[in-house]
Amino acid sequence: MSWPDREVDTVSEAIERLPFPAFRSGKVREVFDLGDRLLMIATDRLSAFDVVLPTPIPGKGVVLTAISSEWFARSGRIVPNHLTTETLLDLDVDPDVAQILQPRSMIVRKADRIDIECVVRGNLAGSGWREYRTSGTLAEEVLPPGLVLGDPLPSPRFTPAAKVDSGHDENISRATLRNEIGAELADRLEETSLALFRFGREFAARAGFILADTKFEFGLVDGELTLIDEALTPDSSRYWDAAQWQRGVEPPSFDKQIVRDWLERSGWNKEAPGPEIPEVVVEQTAEKYRQVHQRLGAVEEAGQR
Repeated sequence: MSWPDREVDTVSEAIERLPFPAFRSGKVREVFDLGDRLLMIATDRLSAFDVVLPTPIPGKGVVLTAISSEWFARSGRIVPNHLTTETLLDLDVDPDVAQILQPRSMIVRKADRIDIECVVRGNLAGSGWREYRTSGTLAEEVLPPGLVLGDPLPSPRFTPAAKVDSGHDENISRATLRNEIGAELADRLEETSLALFRFGREFAARAGFILADTKFEFGLVDGELTLIDEALTPDSSRYWDAAQWQRGVEPPSFDKQIVRDWLERSGWNKEAPGPEIPEVVVEQTAEKYRQVHQRLGAVEEAGQR
């Protein structure tokens, strides 16, 4: 796969020339309404601490789109997903615009979104580690004593969160989830999320990664539970290099953690606007995203030979 070296302004101008009504503008994706389908464009924007930073990560949107598309294809036997076979090149779009945006585009079926982040954790990290350190629980359920940062859990845990359009999603217990959406749908979300996580974790292990945790989003398409949004990308998942794992030490993750660490050191007050990110930090971050795609792709290619 080639990595387009285009200025972000070129991508932005191409997005502005799309002839479709806007559906939603997110921190990373621009979404357009195609009637019964949506056009999702992954930009190179990067957010941290709920602020979209002024410095893009070149090629990030292309990598996210490629990784999601490939995971959708791999996991289709577990649960249907919203990705269609149609591409931007099939639509009535200026050819130059389509050429620029196609590598970062997905055309997907519309779904009735279930407003729950379906988080699955295989290792103690992030907010899960903070909760355990404080109370010995994970999603309000007791874990064995004596676990340390980065430890694998006895088994993967489903730890849902209620989606919040502005700010951080709110972690909730499985019991709360069942009360809010009903036991049947809650059970389907949990079972499907765990099945996807186990599949992804096994595949990632073959690429030398530990899939520490991830989050999925689901919706209903014609009444059928459907995986939507993205799948197992570095923006939604914590990938660790298995060779660097040490008990009690969280290994570097293959995502925007390099940027977060730089921001913590920079003295920024975490209010908009964010600071410009140094070029060396940008390139290190871009390389982390590329490595995830390349290593997972190598497993795919090896399996096809």
